Amino acid sequence: MSDRSEPSERGSGTAGLLETREIFKGRTVHLVVDRVRLPNDKVMNVELVHHKGAVAVVPLMGDDVLMVRQYRHATGGWLLEIPAGTLEPGEAPEACALRETEEETGHRPAELESLGWIWPTPGFCDEKIWLFLARGLVETQQGLDEDEVLELERIPLKDAIAKAASGELNDGKSICALLRVAHRLGMDGG
Repeated sequence: MSDRSEPSERGSGTAGLLETREIFKGRTVHLVVDRVRLPNDKVMNVELVHHKGAVAVVPLMGDDVLMVRQYRHATGGWLLEIPAGTLEPGEAPEACALRETEEETGHRPAELESLGWIWPTPGFCDEKIWLFLARGLVETQQGLDEDEVLELERIPLKDAIAKAASGELNDGKSICALLRVAHRLGMDGG
């Protein structure tokens, strides 16, 4: 993350944090209201959710990708997505990607390749999601957390990429990771 008090390249003023007021601190998120000076010198309150960060993984088995159909209360139902999870305190993204892939799919990757990272909701949240391509999957055992309700689905990679590109998938991290895999593997014409 960048330092929010650095001089702005797009305005005449200096953006910066003036004060922070904590609203809520939970297991997953920390909600604050920051009083900030924007690059245009306006001062305002900004509601901000701090998040530990997460990973999302495209696990390949031959020409197929292992995806999960997971119950997500926030969306009101089931969502088809790639395996993902939240970083533990002090955990490296690569270690989290290995752990989450194994927990959710019952397969441990022999190889992880970085696909970069994304800000999924930068308007109000500082969560960063690191994206990975996983190969050389070795079957182990699924180890779901008590709040994970999901079913494993093996889908041809080309079909998953088509779903991401067409709007059939609605999970942002999955769409981005699948399209980056398509680009990396030369499946997008580029």
